[in-house]
Amino acid sequence: MLINDLILIVDDDSDIASLVRIGVEKVGLSAVSFTNPYSALEEFKQKPFNYEVVISDIRMPNMNGYEFVKQVKMLNPNVNVILMTAFETEYREMDSILQSIEIDGFLQKPFSISKLNDMLGKINQSHA
Repeated sequence: MLINDLILIVDDDSDIASLVRIGVEKVGLSAVSFTNPYSALEEFKQKPFNYEVVISDIRMPNMNGYEFVKQVKMLNPNVNVILMTAFETEYREMDSILQSIEIDGFLQKPFSISKLNDMLGKINQSHA
């Protein structure tokens, strides 16, 4: 798994943000979670190269996940990104909004923590 690298989680639903953080911590990863994308972005700005993975909800008030990911990728283009949503999302919609921004994974809510951890393992293997 990802060693000595942090995972940043942002979801406006505090229960989901906490569950995802606890789930990845149970397999030995370090994570911080936020319910406010602006707070998460401020944290990321402080240490953009300390984060290996950013996991973001798509639909959030004030700043959606697409805009959040664009900002994050401007600060560190190499950070891995996993998007999650409870809504039906068309890949064409993601492509048109994110254009050249690479997304490493997509999770449709509800998802299991084992599915998330499998995705994190694949990201780690691709960097090995």
